[in-house]
Amino acid sequence: METCLLRAATAADLAAINAIYNHYVVSSTCTYQLEPSTAAERAAWFAAHGPEHPVIVAEADGEVVGWGSLSTFHTRAAFRRTVEDSVYIRHDRQRRGIGGALLAELVVRARALGHHTIIAAIDGEQAGSVVLHEKHGFTPAGRLRAVGNKFGRWLDLVYMERLL
Repeated sequence: METCLLRAATAADLAAINAIYNHYVVSSTCTYQLEPSTAAERAAWFAAHGPEHPVIVAEADGEVVGWGSLSTFHTRAAFRRTVEDSVYIRHDRQRRGIGGALLAELVVRARALGHHTIIAAIDGEQAGSVVLHEKHGFTPAGRLRAVGNKFGRWLDLVYMERLL
């Protein structure tokens, strides 16, 4: 397992966060976004995350090698204590325990912030992400068939949940 410093993200981390994310936009079904995020879009995303919806990074050897966030699950007020998690690891640093460390930290932070439920929306082809979430106490909550279309094929979305 790789040793990383987990810390709150800052504006100075946004280029690295965006580079990590955009790699998956163009090469994977782990995000259903079709076009890479611009620096301005990433800055707006970051600004929309505040104390209730933290963004964290994993840093190794002075470099951001992964990031995670808790985001608003739904804008209606009754959902305010339910959040959606995101975890992305730099493609050359996968399978070293970084994702697990980030997800564990997001669970701790969600609980400390008084959130009640964390939702994970995972592409049905991303078995590693499903296993990662299972290891951190998430359980299956449903599967939406053929709701995303990327790379010329229809994709299933798996929902998982963790009650805090």
